[in-house]
Parts: sequence; C-alpha cells; structure tokens
Amino acid sequence: MEKCVIFDLDGVLVSTDELHYQAWKRLAEELGIRGFCREDNKRQRGVSRMASLEVVLERAERTYSMEEKQELAKQKNNYYLELLANLDEGSRLPGAMETLRYLRGQGVASAVGSASKNAIVILEKTGLLPWIDKVSCGLDITKSKPDPEVFLVAAKKVGLKPGQCLVVEDSAAGIQAAAAGGMKSLAVGPLSETLGGDFCAVNLAEVTEEQWEKILGSVG
Repeated sequence: MEKCVIFDLDGVLVSTDELHYQAWKRLAEELGIRGFCREDNKRQRGVSRMASLEVVLERAERTYSMEEKQELAKQKNNYYLELLANLDEGSRLPGAMETLRYLRGQGVASAVGSASKNAIVILEKTGLLPWIDKVSCGLDITKSKPDPEVFLVAAKKVGLKPGQCLVVEDSAAGIQAAAAGGMKSLAVGPLSETLGGDFCAVNLAEVTEEQWEKILGSVG
C-alpha cells in the first residue's frame, strides 16, 4: 500500500510541551523578562525555535541582534536537552504505539514531520524510533509551518507524492501546512474540532480501525 501517515511529534505522538515551557520560561527569567506564561507558550506550538524565541522577546526591554538571538535559541535548547534526560516511554501519548503498530501491519509507512531539531532524540527516548520509517525535522527545513516544507520533505524521504500522504497534527499551523502541501489531515488534541482538519479525534486512541480504514481510503 503506497501510503504514508506523517505525524507531528509534540502533542501527537509524545508530550514534551511542559519541558518546552519550562525551558523558555527559564530563559525569559534569566533575561529579566517578566510575564511569559502558558498562553504565550501555546503560540509557540508547531513553529520553529527562532519563531518561538520571538514570542519570548516580545516582552523584552531591549532589542537583540540576530547573532544574540541565535545564542539565546541555543541556550534554550540546552535547557530543554537537560529536561529531556528524564524522558521515557511514559511520555507517549494515548494510542501512539498502537497506531504505529496498526499502520505497519497494514503496510502503511509512518513518518514524522516536526519543527523540532531534537526529533530523533525524542523518538529514541520514548522507544518510538523503530516504528518510524523516516523523519523530517528542524534540521531538514528552512521554513516553519504553516509552510508545508517539513511535510513535503517527509513525503520525499518516503518516496511518495503529497497526495499519497496523510498528516496528523494538533495545531492550526500544522493543519494549514498539510493543506498547502496537498495532503489530507487528521486533527487531534483538545481543540481538534476547531483546527479545520479533514478528520478529527481527541487523540489517536480514539481512532478505531474502522475509522482508519475510512481515513486511509481518502488518501492517494
């Protein structure tokens, strides 16, 4: 079956949102930036590290050069990597492992399309990497969602056309990127019904095999 399901990582297969929030908040506090909160963190979902940094710096009292911003982004990533040390299989989201097993049994390829540059590390620590055929991440792209680049790269790595791929996302930017890339989409998460996906579910555990047959039947 020449089809592929491309999963976003954070919020779809695993949960590292809290780790990102803690790392960004630590950086903000060290810069003397007050008021960075979870609502700001929500705006960082699905976008690049540099775009996420801009959300933090909106509250800064001074401007930063591009060189300074690059150093700040590296510092945040160092904090995040420290927190990742404790990541394990318990960080998998409901239905993630079962879904990957089901797709492999059906002969459907599984890929990851994530803005994170730490995607491989996260997949390794959560034990999901052996179930992922290809990974497209922040190391492969120059444009952030809603640009479809990360998903187009994933499709190319798998050797399929965009129309043969389904994207699973938990952010509006990700769903928009899927549409821009000519791919069907499955929106998941607490806001799934509001994201504009072709299909939606609270999480992967809620998608039955019968529903997967319908969803995959719309692809290709």
